[in-house]
Amino acid sequence: MGITMAQLEHVQTSVLDIAYEHAGSPDAYPVVLVHGFPYDPRAFDDVALILNAAGLRTIVPYLRGYGATRFLAPNTMRSGEQAALGRDLLEMLEALNVTDAILAGFDWGARAASVVAALWPERVRGLVTCGGYQIQDIAASLKPSDPESERRWWYQYYFHTERGRAGLTLNRNELCRLLWKLWSPTWSFNEATFKRTATSFENPDFVDVVIHSYRHRHGNAEGDPRYAATEAQLAAQPKINVSTIVIHGVLDDVTPPRISEGHERYFSRGYERRLFENVGHNPPQESPKAFAQAVLDLCPR
Repeated sequence: MGITMAQLEHVQTSVLDIAYEHAGSPDAYPVVLVHGFPYDPRAFDDVALILNAAGLRTIVPYLRGYGATRFLAPNTMRSGEQAALGRDLLEMLEALNVTDAILAGFDWGARAASVVAALWPERVRGLVTCGGYQIQDIAASLKPSDPESERRWWYQYYFHTERGRAGLTLNRNELCRLLWKLWSPTWSFNEATFKRTATSFENPDFVDVVIHSYRHRHGNAEGDPRYAATEAQLAAQPKINVSTIVIHGVLDDVTPPRISEGHERYFSRGYERRLFENVGHNPPQESPKAFAQAVLDLCPR
C-alpha cells in the first residue's frame, strides 16, 4: 500500500481556523494525534508514517497558539485552559465529520484528548494518553507537592510572573530547547530537529496561550466564560469510559512514572499502562514504533 504525503489543510471551528496535517485515504479509519507544549506536529512524523502504512488515516492539528492555527476574531480570549483545548478538538472532529476515532496525544495533547474521551466518549473508539489521567484538578492546585516535584515545575511558576512572560517572548527558542533537554534527558535530538518545530512558536498567540494555560491551571487567571460549563464538568474529575492505553516514559523529568501509579481508578473500561524504558516526556518522537503500536492495538480490526 502506498503512503501519501501529509497535506496541510484548514478547518474552522467556533473560534479558530485550525491548521492540520492529513495523510492517508479519506475513507480510512481516522487517528487524531495531538501535540503538547513546547512541541508541534513534527513529534508525530514517524508515528504517522507507521500508521499510514498500516492503512490508517492520520489527522495532526496545530493547537491554538501554534503554527498556522489562528483565532478568527481579535477579541477572543487567548485561553490555554484545558476546556478550551478539549472543545477545540471536539469542534474539529465535528467540522471534519469524524464520528469515531482513536485519539492519541502527550502533554497538552493528552489533556485535550482526555477531555473529549471523558465528556464525549461516543466519538472515541480508544485513547492513547501519556503521563496518566490528564484532566486537571484545579481546585486542588494550591496544595503543595513534595519539593522534588515542585522543582520540576519551575517553568510553570516562572510563567506566573511578568518576568516569565517577557522571558518566553524574548527567549522562546532557548527556553523551549532547554525544556526538551531537561524533560527527555536521553533524547539526542539535533538542532535541525528542534528548528523544524520551533517555527511553530512564532505564532502571534503562542506566548499569550502558553502563559494563560499555566496561570489558569494554578488558579492564577480567570478562564474564558465560553468554557465555564465545560470546566465545571471537568472539576468533577470525570472517569474516562473508553478503552485506554496510558504511556509513561520512565525518564520523564516533568511527571515521573510514580505520578501515574494507581490512575486506573480514573478509567472505567479497558485500561492498560505501559512504561517506556529510556524515554522521557515526548514518547511519540523518542519511541515512535512503540507509540504507534499502542494506537494500532486500539484500532478496530
